[in-house]
Amino acid sequence: MGQILVRKLDDSVIAAIKERAKANNRSAEAEVRLALERNYGADRQRRGDALRDLIKMPAAGRTQAEIDDYVAVLRAEWGD
Repeated sequence: MGQILVRKLDDSVIAAIKERAKANNRSAEAEVRLALERNYGADRQRRGDALRDLIKMPAAGRTQAEIDDYVAVLRAEWGD
């Protein structure tokens, strides 16, 4: 596994990372790793594929409630 060093981060950014990490019972390193994985990892591709599939779905015959339920399932899977 690789490593990355980010220099010249604003102190407020570091404080926000530490605050969110504490709230999620993780280290700051784990919090940043998770944020990077969510934004640049394989899950991002999967989410993009699911969103494209949703856009391609014909709405005809589907109720708004069915569409809302599907979106809720995707959000739960994605942790948003």
